[in-house]
Amino acid sequence: GQTLAHPGHDLTQEIAERSEFMQNSKRSSNCDVALRKRGIDSKQQERRRRAIQEARAARGLPQTDVKRRDATDVSHLSSLDVTPTTSNVESIIFDNSTCVLSPEGEEGPYYVKGEYIRSNITESEPGVSVTWDLQFIDVNTCEPIENLTSDIWHCNATGVYAGVVADGNGDSSDESNIDKTFLRGLQTTDSDGVVQYESIFPGYYSGRATHVHVETHLNGTVLPNGTYTGGSIAHIGQLFFDQDLITEVNTLSPYSDNTNTLTANADDRVVQSELENDSDPFLNYVLLGDSVEDGLFMWVTLYIDTSASYTSSPASELTADGGVAVSGGTSSGSSGGNGSSGPAGNGTMPSGVAPSGAVPS
Repeated sequence: GQTLAHPGHDLTQEIAERSEFMQNSKRSSNCDVALRKRGIDSKQQERRRRAIQEARAARGLPQTDVKRRDATDVSHLSSLDVTPTTSNVESIIFDNSTCVLSPEGEEGPYYVKGEYIRSNITESEPGVSVTWDLQFIDVNTCEPIENLTSDIWHCNATGVYAGVVADGNGDSSDESNIDKTFLRGLQTTDSDGVVQYESIFPGYYSGRATHVHVETHLNGTVLPNGTYTGGSIAHIGQLFFDQDLITEVNTLSPYSDNTNTLTANADDRVVQSELENDSDPFLNYVLLGDSVEDGLFMWVTLYIDTSASYTSSPASELTADGGVAVSGGTSSGSSGGNGSSGPAGNGTMPSGVAPSGAVPS
């Protein structure tokens, strides 16, 4: 398999990956047509329309106007107001919804192996509530990928990742953070290739634009305690947010308490790398209410090459005894600037069994 971790891979491997990405990009364009012909596209639109209504109901919000903002460009923001009774509302809301085949990106320095399978990863973290809707399509068959396990993680409103103790990740003297699990989790896709997560809008840490990590696993095992192990990794990447949305969210508490230096999308090396070759790693979104504070519904469709296989390099692992740092893992040193970080590890797993007990709520 291939290893993807900071500070990157060698030039020969990068050229090979870029060539493969270009070939898959052409296939993903063909998939757009195939998905429409098979009715998968219209089914997707209707499902997301219902999901928006459910997200509103869960927050006690009225089923009024849907305010759409297109977050598919690093500097562009547009808005559109429609109501649930508008003719062809789902086509309007999700018109030109992005299908993303992202080049394989960086895993980053804060990946934790063995996290819980759960849809709500918020725990008690404060912030703007977000419902994430992710759909995965096999670029080889243009079919939704059922039973793919997606793994997502991101920092909290003030830029701290759970499960890792390291310089550059909050208070490095707080050793209890190794045992924390907030804003991390896995979900297995349904027959439509879809997973949904409840979380908060991410904060940021110095040297990086606001982002969320996505890793996909195939053919692994779900353990009795609700964690996932084994299998192959078909995709490692990062998703990003419209710059104007980031600016708006960061005016709110507790985001406004973040003392880290914000890196704009235009200045983030990982963003610029993933934007190459017409890839679009930005999440689309609508406001669930009248303002950002009422919550967001965000969605993206990702094309995955299920024949690919990559090797992760976790900073730590969640075990029955709590979090355990992985020797040589990617959390060594600070997060660095513009997407760089400490040296990559060898991915060796610590000994011990998976965590026991109830999944944190």
